[in-house]
Amino acid sequence: MSTREDMRWKHYKADKALRVVRKEIKHNRKPKGENRKSKTPQRWDDLDPLGEMGAPQTERIMPRGERERRRTIAAAALAKLDHDSSEPSPADKVAGLRGVVVEVSSRLCRVDVDGRSLTCGLRGSLTAQDTGLTNVVAVGDQVAVSEDGAGRGIVEAVLSRRSALTRPDVFYSHLQQVIVANADQLLIVAAWNQPPVWLELIDRYLIAAERHSLRPIICINKIDLAESEAACRATLLPYLDLGYRTLFASALTGAGVDELRDVLRGQTTALAGMSGVGKSSLLAAAQPGLQLHIAPVSERSHEGRHATTQVTLLRLEMGGFVVDTPGVREFGLSDLRPSELARFYPEIAAVADRCHFGDCSHLHEPGCAVVEAVGQGRISEARYHNYQRIYSSLK
Repeated sequence: MSTREDMRWKHYKADKALRVVRKEIKHNRKPKGENRKSKTPQRWDDLDPLGEMGAPQTERIMPRGERERRRTIAAAALAKLDHDSSEPSPADKVAGLRGVVVEVSSRLCRVDVDGRSLTCGLRGSLTAQDTGLTNVVAVGDQVAVSEDGAGRGIVEAVLSRRSALTRPDVFYSHLQQVIVANADQLLIVAAWNQPPVWLELIDRYLIAAERHSLRPIICINKIDLAESEAACRATLLPYLDLGYRTLFASALTGAGVDELRDVLRGQTTALAGMSGVGKSSLLAAAQPGLQLHIAPVSERSHEGRHATTQVTLLRLEMGGFVVDTPGVREFGLSDLRPSELARFYPEIAAVADRCHFGDCSHLHEPGCAVVEAVGQGRISEARYHNYQRIYSSLK
């Protein structure tokens, strides 16, 4: 074989070997899509105060800066609500009848106008876009309406709110949903048993009340299931010592119902608590004749069943209103930064400035004055445990 032919043969074998290698590489490639970013569950601790959906939400892994952008949107929504509560808006000058929204459903709402119930649609120009909120109107809103002459009306404007209780939206967790507008106080109802008292949930509502300028009141129902009222008071002693008004009641025996009437009289009160704690039963005891649906507790799980399925504003004969809301399993604080949590625990905030580190989380750092106070019994272990759990749930 000549030298030229020998060279051609070597080149041929080299090309053939290269083609084989390329073919093997091609066969070993992963199918498209295997390297795509997977969906990572992002659990938010406000599962549906309106419907108690109880399912964790999921979202794609966020690009850099997206979580902070969403936090900024949520903070802006809360700031706008605070601004609305302190200054009149142009909507306050809109002509028309004045009424209060007592029920909301999709693009319709029921408005109480001087004792008359008016079913109203929403003016097309009313939108929640770019507000950080998902709903235009909420139960408790003061609105300007016009009548169409056929027993229906149109909401022309929503007047400025003096307060608003909100939660992260179920489907768009970076946006806020207004549950109740213009309430004066938040009545936090828990049962002593069936279902058992859940102190962490009480703490979450206390934080929400302070953030939304609502006066918090704790009501422990079903004390007839306790060994004694003294046992109930001992468990709630940290809250009593902090000055939170706390009622001990029983819708079954009538204990504490008179004090409950005094609390409700002349106020607009939002009720909050898990299903089965007896919110509707307490209201029925405070004002017999209210058209409330009361569902028994499950004998198998000892948990509440859904009795209330929609937010409704109810007028009280003694003066004032109550907003009966569906049961809540958890209350989300999704836009609250972990570093901000301590200021909502007065006993922790009182000693936090003595910590060795200025950015102390009060969980594990050396020289933490809070951990020391817990060890000395100056801060309730139960409250501190709730602080730890809530802190770990904040993003």
